[in-house]
Amino acid sequence: MSERIQSLKEFYPYYLEEHSDSVCRRLHFVGTTGVLLILIYALLTSTWWVLWFLPICGYGFAWVGHFFFEKNRPATFKYPLYSLVSDFIMYRDMWIGRVPF
Repeated sequence: MSERIQSLKEFYPYYLEEHSDSVCRRLHFVGTTGVLLILIYALLTSTWWVLWFLPICGYGFAWVGHFFFEKNRPATFKYPLYSLVSDFIMYRDMWIGRVPF
């Protein structure tokens, strides 16, 4: 990837290539589910301190997937916003069967 990506539409296919390992995708799915559950819990209980666990849960599972299974550098280091949004797009796409588990 020598040229700078300019849009999410351009980034998402690259993002999927960087998540070709099924274990890595599953770890992302677990992490994203955890993020959503933590967020819902915080909102329902007004327990705001638990929000500190959002990046630990989300990035923790994802980075284990990249470093130990995918064996690549997470795209979030170069494209943090596109990567974050793409995590949720891939999560949705896994739920609806567009991206395999």
